[in-house]
Amino acid sequence: MVGAGIFGGSLARELVERGWDVTLVDRYPPGHVRAASGGETRLIRAAHGGEAWYVRSARRAWEQWLELEQETGKALLVRCGVVWLAHDTEGWEADSERVLRAEGVPTERLTPAETAELFPSFAGADLAFGLWEPEAGALRARDATQAIAALAQAKGVRFVGGEARPAGDGVEVDGARLDADVVVWACGAWLAGLFPDHARLRVTRQEVIHFGAPIEWSTPPTPAWVDYGAAFYGVGDVDGRGVKVSPDLEGPEFDPDRDDRTPSEQAAQTARDYLGRRFPALADAPLVFSRVCPYALTSDTNFLIARHPERQDVWLYGGGSGHGFKHGPALAEYLAGVIEGGGEPDERFALGERGPGQSLRTAGTAPAPTN
Repeated sequence: MVGAGIFGGSLARELVERGWDVTLVDRYPPGHVRAASGGETRLIRAAHGGEAWYVRSARRAWEQWLELEQETGKALLVRCGVVWLAHDTEGWEADSERVLRAEGVPTERLTPAETAELFPSFAGADLAFGLWEPEAGALRARDATQAIAALAQAKGVRFVGGEARPAGDGVEVDGARLDADVVVWACGAWLAGLFPDHARLRVTRQEVIHFGAPIEWSTPPTPAWVDYGAAFYGVGDVDGRGVKVSPDLEGPEFDPDRDDRTPSEQAAQTARDYLGRRFPALADAPLVFSRVCPYALTSDTNFLIARHPERQDVWLYGGGSGHGFKHGPALAEYLAGVIEGGGEPDERFALGERGPGQSLRTAGTAPAPTN
């Protein structure tokens, strides 16, 4: 297993629990700051437009995160709910509502006035409704990644630190070769560079911005939110780290090892402008910190889960596309079943060219301006 982020770490734990002898390789520690699996929080929500498969996966993952909390003794879930801010009566949120109800997921359609009651300050005159998911929230991402990796190692997974390169059916780590019955490359933003002919991923620079806020913005009770049409999402103040506001328009291409990670004034101003429009009381909130995070994007935002076309027992696993973290344990269960059963994953996860699809996180699918 190459890559100790949430995809690789979760799959390592799943396979060792099924009796496999697992080696987990990474050049950096689990939860490190360069990875998409690092950072303070990631949303966990069931709504995925009209995609029932993802709803079921997210709900299964929610159950597994609760179990992992019990097993690790760590507070990984922030149970605060997520509200989707709908600009139209039909569209992503309405599709989500229909599928959530069909799948038995608790959800409620709120008026803009009712949505406003969830926040200390809120401006919703431009909204048609709010779609409320009470059984949703956020995950403490870095803590969760580290907890899963530690749990995997406690169950017998061997961790090898070093830079991994493909070596036929095996893995070369700093000049030493490792061989296995199955090799899974779960390298996040590094996957495209290792397999440029097969992993059709666009790695982009994204920024996460945190603003200082009064105590009434603590989460919980303040919920997380997704403004799908405006391509923003965020969460209230978790663990005293400030209100998180993230522009979700796809950024410029990004090298996760070499490119500068200094936060930009433009992204901070874009986030502040949105904050002032949607949560007026925070218009002048101080910027407390921001960080750069890579996305590894497929063109249709479905994940990449596929055998290497020339090597039956080598797998390429990634393409989190800005929304994969929450699914980590459920995807591990799914892929472990495919590997053990000798089958093939759903065709939506295949290699090769994909056409554009409806984004599974927000409407921010077009590259951001470069100037």
